[in-house]
Amino acid sequence: MEPDERIAAGMREQLAVRDERVRAGERQIGWKIGFGSPAALTALRIDRPLVGFLMERGLLEDGATVVVEDWAKPMLEAEIAVHLARDVAPDATWEQVRDAIGGLSAAIELADVSPPPEDPRAILAGNIFHRHVLLGPVDPDRSTGEGIGGRILRDGEEIVATDDPAAATGELVEVVRLTAELLGALGERLRAGEVVITGAVVPAQPVAPGQELRVELGPLGGLSLRFA
Repeated sequence: MEPDERIAAGMREQLAVRDERVRAGERQIGWKIGFGSPAALTALRIDRPLVGFLMERGLLEDGATVVVEDWAKPMLEAEIAVHLARDVAPDATWEQVRDAIGGLSAAIELADVSPPPEDPRAILAGNIFHRHVLLGPVDPDRSTGEGIGGRILRDGEEIVATDDPAAATGELVEVVRLTAELLGALGERLRAGEVVITGAVVPAQPVAPGQELRVELGPLGGLSLRFA
């Protein structure tokens, strides 16, 4: 494939930052997907979700407290994480991608969404606003999103929910396939042992100091964070 030039340019800038961090001693643990909802694809005039990187340094523990008072626009996303048991080739079929998945887990991503997301190149160059990720225990018996619902609770009260996460992210295996295809066009590859968080299953929620938010993803379990 030949990626949209805006995406190719933004990814080159992003990966240069990633490479610098790796040279400084950080470890990449995988990739993140963003702006894959039908509305986002239309607004940004793109044909597939955007891809960013995840570093081990950004991992949080369940129940952690995160200081966000100096963030411009802190947002929380409930996501399904794909854990890869095998490499995924850029030209992999849907079936090959599914067979490469070693399990799924619940995930939370924290982003600082500023400035407003308008230009794909700028969004990618800034690694899609990513700040932190939290990963739950892996269910090794799942390789698709079938039967997984999701909801977010703020201070114990449900604020948003879905029984069809794919409506917001696209079908999970296909999202990973498109990711492998895009990375392949840029000389990268999805590798065994990496994790891919596949996008917000419900609208991202703003967070503020003093709040506690919990993400529940049905059979994948739940994760919580506090904010200060």
